[in-house]
Amino acid sequence: MRTQSVLSLIGASTLAGSLLFVSGLSSFIQPAVEAASSSVTLTYPADNLQTLDPIDWSGQLLVDQGTIFEGLFGYNPKNQIVPKIASSWKVTDGGRVWTISLRKNARWSNGQPVTANDFYYAWMRLLAPSDSTGAIWAGIASDLENGYAYHAGGVPASAVGLKVINPYELQLTLSGAMNIEGTLALAASMPLYPPSIEAHPSTWWQPQYFVGDGPYVVHSFVPNGKLVLTRNAKYVGHPGEVNEGNVAQINLIPGPSVPVEDYQSGLLDSAILTSPSDYAYALAHLKGQVHKANQADVNYLQWDHSVDASPLNNQNVREAIAMAINRNPIVSPVLNNMVVATSVFAYPGFPTYKLEHNPYPYNLSHARQMLSRAGYPNAKGMPTLYLYTQTTSASPQSVAMGEAISAELKANLNLTVKIEPTNGTQYGELTSGGISANILPGYVIGYGAANWNSPNEWPLGTYQMVQLGYSGTIGSEAFRSHAAAWYLNAYDPRNVALWGNPTDNSLGVSFASWSPLIASAKKDIAYLNAFSAKQSATYRATLQPSGSVPLAQQLANYEAAWKTAKTGAAKHAAWVALWKWVGTYSTGNAGMSLGLNGQVYVDQNEPALEAKMRMWEAELNDTASSAKAAQLSADMANAMIQSGYEVPLNVAQTVYLEKPDLTGVQPNPWSWSNFYQFQYLHLK
Repeated sequence: MRTQSVLSLIGASTLAGSLLFVSGLSSFIQPAVEAASSSVTLTYPADNLQTLDPIDWSGQLLVDQGTIFEGLFGYNPKNQIVPKIASSWKVTDGGRVWTISLRKNARWSNGQPVTANDFYYAWMRLLAPSDSTGAIWAGIASDLENGYAYHAGGVPASAVGLKVINPYELQLTLSGAMNIEGTLALAASMPLYPPSIEAHPSTWWQPQYFVGDGPYVVHSFVPNGKLVLTRNAKYVGHPGEVNEGNVAQINLIPGPSVPVEDYQSGLLDSAILTSPSDYAYALAHLKGQVHKANQADVNYLQWDHSVDASPLNNQNVREAIAMAINRNPIVSPVLNNMVVATSVFAYPGFPTYKLEHNPYPYNLSHARQMLSRAGYPNAKGMPTLYLYTQTTSASPQSVAMGEAISAELKANLNLTVKIEPTNGTQYGELTSGGISANILPGYVIGYGAANWNSPNEWPLGTYQMVQLGYSGTIGSEAFRSHAAAWYLNAYDPRNVALWGNPTDNSLGVSFASWSPLIASAKKDIAYLNAFSAKQSATYRATLQPSGSVPLAQQLANYEAAWKTAKTGAAKHAAWVALWKWVGTYSTGNAGMSLGLNGQVYVDQNEPALEAKMRMWEAELNDTASSAKAAQLSADMANAMIQSGYEVPLNVAQTVYLEKPDLTGVQPNPWSWSNFYQFQYLHLK
């Protein structure tokens, strides 16, 4: 059992392990709230703001969490996770059951108490089967036992791992052991005031109906226009914490195209700088008003998922390239000190930072030796490598990094590297998907982010290389070539040859056409069950979660669906459903759905690195220990670095201007690279 004594920590300037004790938070004792004064104008946390409903995935999430709503936990001014409405909590059943007590003095803006029922209402509203568009993953709802099953209509609400013990106590039963303090700070984990939503289902967030429990309330709002927030007179914060600043009114407006000009003219009190030229101007003309904050974004070279024969298949070549890149000239002058060089997937203060290691320091002599050892002395016989970047309009830094690396590899190893600027869709596929068509051997200027302060999000960048759903992106040419068929065809042609094409409406109508498919399914199930039985308890629990329907029973359910189908079209649809369960098919955008047959192939042929990453991820998703999560995350990052498939380059920074009389501006370190935590704004 664990009590409230430990709090997760990320992004602090000092770090004791990855945890901070409440008794050590003396510097955060809340002073008497000063009289509210004046107003502050900043930009949205994203490109648009159409709603304030936390059920939707958009920029309002970063206004909802902590500013106009307050949850059980939240971020303090140093981006640390601290209790807000939670007064105490205990963790049992190895990290699966969390029982959380609420403060009894928290109030809605209409004076009503904030209760456990308000959290239950908000989370079950997000999971409701009637809403197919809610951002379930953006809060705790995705971690609740049977949460997704209820959302899919498979179980009743009573089966969801969420129980109101009394008006001031909640019990959460999770799908597995995990540390959820950070997840409970997210917007979709905020409570909602049921009467307001029930009375005005689609407009409850408009000022005339809005009821919030955060330090600020909605005064006025024009979707995609100006949002004005004013102080919540009924707000009561957590004792011992800094809960709010002293600003009377916060104006949030769409992001400007000329941030420096708008800042200097007084239209903005703080502005983010994205171009080196703006940064240089600000340093020269606005001394003392320029600030920097680390982001949880690491830019790095990433294997580009090409399936062609490539010299990068050779570990020696990858090591040579890793050691031939000097990061310092990329930081300055190329990117004008708007990033910080790093050789690992972390930055000082991040829980994994001291646990990660890079065995390939900048060493030209050794790099050239490794290239010769690979059979390419002075790059003789080495084909052109391709370096995929974002387009200049999407990211000037991406192209600049690509050009700098291309020049370094030419000067240091005599390699020819061609820059390929890539549009947003294809770039996303290359960095976060599986295998894409027409990609030539080389790298991508990738970036990875810890979107949220949650332990299973700590492996910066590594998830974008080896993902459970995207097997086949590394390994031998034979393995990648086999996997390419999963991504580049509507249906795996090998499966089509065995069972027929799902687009053929005549198949599955008679049960005879089911026989080859059922025979394959039974063979695959026997293998997968035997494979699972040989794995560690943690990994086995991931392969066959507690309470999940056994594979044999699932097969029987598919057969039963065919037997109850009344028409030929319905029987064909039942057959296609079984086909997609057993076979593998493309989901588009460099994604695929791996069926039983494909999983058998992966288990039998995947490279050792991919297998290790799977097991580490299983352990990471099944621990409530921050220390263990940090070590597992570091293990994943170290494995990718040592493989040479990924080469960390630099940590992104938010560079911003802040008026001399203003403090408390917080760039969002986790995602969207803009401001959040507006409640801490303070005017001198």
